[in-house]
Amino acid sequence: MVPSLSRRSMHLRSAGNSDMMSQLELGKPEEKGPKKRVNGIFWILLLNIGIYVADHLFKIRGIKALYFYHARPAWYEFITSAFCHANWNHLSSNLFFLYIFGKLVEEEEGNFGLWLSYIVTGAGANLVSWLVLPRNSVSIGASGAVFGLFAISVLVKMSWDWRKMLEVLILGQFVIEKVMEAAQASVGMSGPFAIGTYFQNINHIAHLSGALVGAALILLISRIPNKSSD
Repeated sequence: MVPSLSRRSMHLRSAGNSDMMSQLELGKPEEKGPKKRVNGIFWILLLNIGIYVADHLFKIRGIKALYFYHARPAWYEFITSAFCHANWNHLSSNLFFLYIFGKLVEEEEGNFGLWLSYIVTGAGANLVSWLVLPRNSVSIGASGAVFGLFAISVLVKMSWDWRKMLEVLILGQFVIEKVMEAAQASVGMSGPFAIGTYFQNINHIAHLSGALVGAALILLISRIPNKSSD
């Protein structure tokens, strides 16, 4: 009799322990999927900095071939010019906003989505500039991509909450003001590849067109049916 009672008590004790463990496990916060690592935006920043150093510090002539010359543009100039900058003020302002909005886009859309957004909005801004501006213009800078990433980062999280809309308005006017200041500072660029009087106009057009291309990209992607939901 004693052995059987002892076995029963051990069984009850183990059952109680298992119940307690299951309750503790239920009390734990649910484990989420692996957090996305943000790497793409840092490579974009490094690429912008590296090209600037090669262009303005080491004076490597080949970098000038990456600029976007409206007279006879090569196809790659629509993309490569989005990684070139006129001076440090121009670069540093764009780096700041690229990090903020690029990080937001990468967290939502992933590494590929970030690179796609940067290239499409930057090239789209250059395309509009090429269609509108005189053929003796030269375009450089990530400003079009900055505004494109800004538009995308807003639209992917957009809601009709008045607080969110107020946040967008405040942040938007700050972004426009600061990037415009960088464009103004770049007008003084000198040398045989100086952009001259058309640089400021190029940036105004690139800013607006970059944002519009970003909005169009989000609209296009949203219309693609999601197979995982079928």
